[in-house]
Amino acid sequence: MQFIKQLSVFVENKSGRLSDILTTVGNADIDISALSIADTTDFGIVRMIVNNPEQAASVLRENGFVVKVTDVIALAVADIPGGLAKEVEKLKNAGISIEYMYAFIGKSDKGALVIVRVEDPEKAIEVLKGESVTLVSPEEVYRL
Repeated sequence: MQFIKQLSVFVENKSGRLSDILTTVGNADIDISALSIADTTDFGIVRMIVNNPEQAASVLRENGFVVKVTDVIALAVADIPGGLAKEVEKLKNAGISIEYMYAFIGKSDKGALVIVRVEDPEKAIEVLKGESVTLVSPEEVYRL
């Protein structure tokens, strides 16, 4: 299984910068499926899953943004109380730390979607497949 390509855009934490990122991506006809924002006093990181990560990274860089493309995993989890906990427990039991995670804006027919960044992505995929966790392919994610 291939990894999902996530964009991390590093920006100064000042008014209008998020709007600039979203406008740049939108003007390039790129669709955002998931978004997370983390900030500090001076800087922020906007993490995005988009339908065309290579084009989005290129367009953002051309417009002066600092962009990193990161491999992440998309999990489909049962949309019930404890559904996410059950799947995260499998990573914990394998000794795999989660660096961060965030939910998808919508759902697939497989359930609620969660994006996960782990310390050892290859091992995580192996463990999750072995535990019958539903992983979502990049092609499916980029279509959502």
